Amino acid sequence: SVGSFFERHFGREVVDYLIDPFVAGTSAGDPESLSIRHAFPGLWNLEKKYGSLIVGAILSKLTAKGDSSKKGGASSGKGRSKRASFSFHGGMQTLVDALHKEVGDSNVKLGTQVLSLACNCDELSASDGWSIFVDSKDASSKELAKNQSFDAVIMTAPLSNVQRMRFTKGGAPFVLDFLPKVDYLPLSLMVTAFKKEDVKRPLEGFGVLIPFKEQQKHGLKTLGTLFSSMMFPDRAPNDQYLFTTFIGGSHNRDLAGAPTAILKQFVTSDLTKLLGVVGQPTFVKHIHWRNAFPLYGHDYDSALEAIGKMESDLPGFFYAGNNKDGLAVGNVIASGSNTADLVISYLESGIKQVS
Repeated sequence: SVGSFFERHFGREVVDYLIDPFVAGTSAGDPESLSIRHAFPGLWNLEKKYGSLIVGAILSKLTAKGDSSKKGGASSGKGRSKRASFSFHGGMQTLVDALHKEVGDSNVKLGTQVLSLACNCDELSASDGWSIFVDSKDASSKELAKNQSFDAVIMTAPLSNVQRMRFTKGGAPFVLDFLPKVDYLPLSLMVTAFKKEDVKRPLEGFGVLIPFKEQQKHGLKTLGTLFSSMMFPDRAPNDQYLFTTFIGGSHNRDLAGAPTAILKQFVTSDLTKLLGVVGQPTFVKHIHWRNAFPLYGHDYDSALEAIGKMESDLPGFFYAGNNKDGLAVGNVIASGSNTADLVISYLESGIKQVS
C-alpha cells in the first residue's frame, strides 16, 4: 500500500500528516487502500531499480543531466519548463469549449447514452468499421449513429458504465464478463464566497489539506479547501474571497452524498475553524460526483488487464482517461494525446494494407 511504502521509508508520522492529506486531496483515497505501484508508479520504479528512493532520485537526476549534455541539451536550469498551477479566464470549462469548437458542434452529441457498439469484423480480418447505437432525445444523434460507420472508437467512460453497454464482434456477442468491479470514490465539491471582512484569518497560498487524524481530533468534516481567488484573482470580485472545498472520499463516503444544506453547514463550520470565517457565504455552488475517481487499489491489475484485453481483441478500440493512465489532469491530457497518436497509426496502417 501507499501507507506501508512511505512508512517503511520515512516513518508513520509522514504518512499521517503528509501522505494522507495529499492522496485524499488528489485522488479522494487513503494511504492504506491505494496501491503504491498504481498510484505512484514513478516512486515504485525508483525503489525497484535503485533500492532507495533518495539514492534513486539523485541518480536518475544525474542520468537525465548526462543524457541532456550528450545530446547538446540546455544546461541545468535553462530552458526547463516549470511546474505550476494554471487555469483559464472563465475556468477549465474554457478548454472544453475550445475543443468543442475545434471538433464542430454537429460532431458533438450531448445527453446521448451509448447502448451498444458493434465491431464489424471477424476473427481473421481487421475491423471494417464500428456501428454505435445510442439513446438520445435528439433525433439527429440517433440518425447519425444509425447511418454512420466509424473507423475507430476511443472509450473514456468508467468501467462501471462500459459494463452496461452491449458489444458485438463480427455479429456475435462480445461478452464483457471479464470486466472486474471497480471501486469508485464519491466526492462533493462546494464553492463558497465570503466578503473579505468576514474572513478574519485569511491565509496566503494554494490552500489547505486536512489530515484525517486532524479531522478526527478537531471535528472537521472536509478533506481540504483551495483558495481559488488567491490562486486566480479573476475568480471573485475584489471585495470577496472564493473557496473550493472537497468533502467525502474513502474516509467519509456517506457524507459526499449529503444534501447541499447539510454540506454548507459543515463547510462553513470548517472554514470558521481554519480561517475565522463569520456569517454566511454570499455564493454557494455544490457539485456531487458519485463516481469521482477509480480507486487504484491492490487489485487494480485486473482492471488494467481487462482494458488491455478489450483493446487487443477489438480492432480499432482504444481506451484512454483516468481508468488507465493516472488521475491527474496532466495524466489525462497526456493519455488523450497518446491515444490519438495510436489511433492515427492504426488508421495509417489500414490504409497501407489496402493500397
